Amino acid sequence: MRPSGRALDDMRTISIETDVTRHAEGSCLIKCGDTHVLCTASVDERVPPFLKNSGLGWVTAEYGMLPRATHTRMRREAKNGQSGRTQEIQRLIGRSLRAGVDRVAMGERQIVVDCDVIQADGGTRCASITGGWVALRMAVNKLIKAGDIVTDPLVDHIAAVSCGIYAGQAVLDLDYPEDSEAGVDGNFIITGSGQLVEVQMSAEGATFSRAQMDQLVDLAEKGVTELVAAQKAAVGA
Repeated sequence: MRPSGRALDDMRTISIETDVTRHAEGSCLIKCGDTHVLCTASVDERVPPFLKNSGLGWVTAEYGMLPRATHTRMRREAKNGQSGRTQEIQRLIGRSLRAGVDRVAMGERQIVVDCDVIQADGGTRCASITGGWVALRMAVNKLIKAGDIVTDPLVDHIAAVSCGIYAGQAVLDLDYPEDSEAGVDGNFIITGSGQLVEVQMSAEGATFSRAQMDQLVDLAEKGVTELVAAQKAAVGA
């Protein structure tokens, strides 16, 4: 039995609310159970120096957790410098989102996706990727509507979910009680068409078999199908 009472292949309740901030070109609040992440997308008509005069666009991301996103207060990273974990997560978000972008069609501009964790209960990087895509979609829609982009540069949905081995069983969408006790933990980033973008898997004190890995991939595909449906409902597509 899972601590939440969910079936092995059940996702947490997913909610995506759009247009939650006034100024960002794209924004959403994604809730995956008790994990809540505010995602905003900001358009910058400049690109990083290494892309100047290349004709290519760029999508990057920043990630952070508010001080009371967890059970005890954390010190702000703006005060102490980013941890290695934060840097690794925001790089993951950026490269995951870029996997669904035609950077030529995007034109020589940059979109920065900011993911701020308001409340954490496991799966914050996955929620950030899934919500980050929605914010990116909305920002791109505004560029298309304004005539700044002629061809839609978003070639596919990008969503992410965690899966793991908990109490000897493969489970979908780990919350914190499961994540903290899982023998195997994995994050799966998958496109709307079912292509794998990235898989992060590790044994946490126990090894796992090829058959178990296949089980987790199957669960992840099911979860991402549900997440993509939520993305489509949120953006009206």
